Amino acid sequence: MGTAGKVIKCKAAVLWGMNQPFSIEEVEVAPPKAKEVRVKILATGICRTDDHVIKGAMVSKFPVIVGHEAVGVVESVGEGVTTVRPGDHVIPLFLPQCRECNACRNPEGNLCIRSDLTGRGVLADGTTRFTCKGKPVQHFMNTSTFSEYTVLDESSVAKIDGGAPPERACLIGCGFSTGYGAAVKTAKVSPGSTCAVFGLGGVGLSVIMGCKAAGASRIIGIDINKDKFPKALAVGATECISPKDSTKPISEVLSDMTGNTVQYTFEVIGRLETMVDALSSCHMNYGTSVVVGAPPSAKMLSYDPMLLFTGRTWKGCVFGGWKSRDDVPKLVTELLEKKFDLDQLVTHTLPFKNINEGFELLYSGQSIRTVLTF
Repeated sequence: MGTAGKVIKCKAAVLWGMNQPFSIEEVEVAPPKAKEVRVKILATGICRTDDHVIKGAMVSKFPVIVGHEAVGVVESVGEGVTTVRPGDHVIPLFLPQCRECNACRNPEGNLCIRSDLTGRGVLADGTTRFTCKGKPVQHFMNTSTFSEYTVLDESSVAKIDGGAPPERACLIGCGFSTGYGAAVKTAKVSPGSTCAVFGLGGVGLSVIMGCKAAGASRIIGIDINKDKFPKALAVGATECISPKDSTKPISEVLSDMTGNTVQYTFEVIGRLETMVDALSSCHMNYGTSVVVGAPPSAKMLSYDPMLLFTGRTWKGCVFGGWKSRDDVPKLVTELLEKKFDLDQLVTHTLPFKNINEGFELLYSGQSIRTVLTF
């Protein structure tokens, strides 16, 4: 493309500080350095994790360009890039895969050492590629997809089938893969089992889809917002309950409903209290509970260790346990083979300039996933 090697001026949604709305600004995006890739974003999803930066629940420096769930096309590559070339369709990866660190090399690992979950805000060489009004603008989780163009390290890019619709495939960059993988890869849900899913947002619904794909016979959706029940039932939940409908603890309600046979529970909210509730709700001896929702930073959790002593397993899960560069292209292929349907998760599609409206839909609980298109 004629822009290779040049600074690109484009529109991006910049956050200038905490608790501020997005400001659509003209930014300058520098060319990729060695082992970097510049990508034109085609579609990007709005995820609750982006809101954690606005609210201060996730550490970040400002100004920053957030966004981490997207599909784009490679515009140009830096020196030494071998895995993608201009014109390739790609998914940016908030969880990189360098293939060299011990997490990448271990068959069970996926939390690459190059991940930026702590708000470092720069690429691998310690600098940013974004400038706005003469000021450097921080990157977010190595991705920064709320921009017409972004620059990523090669380890943070997965080449995908160009036939995949960007407005659906972008969910594989975070929300869908995180939930689906929590069930099929982290928990390894067994056929005929009973599962309970706490939190019925986009990731919770993806957990349900994973439980169903794994052959669970009972999948109980749990949320205080009953408006979410029809969608949960549509994607595979067998029943839905609200904790507010009983004075008993939710663990007792589930035990009574199932004859104490809940083998897998998933916390997909990110609240400390529900993490303990979910742990208490799986079978005291052979149950497994998975923490899927991002916990609030700088908070400590207290629980009764007897919950674990009796035999329960308590697991964490980042990006559904997937090795990002290896597994994301396979998930996109499965989408094209109609192994799962992402239409049910996308409730709104808006032009990128309406990003603040998209976040209002998130806050009001009206949307599951809003996708922004460029």
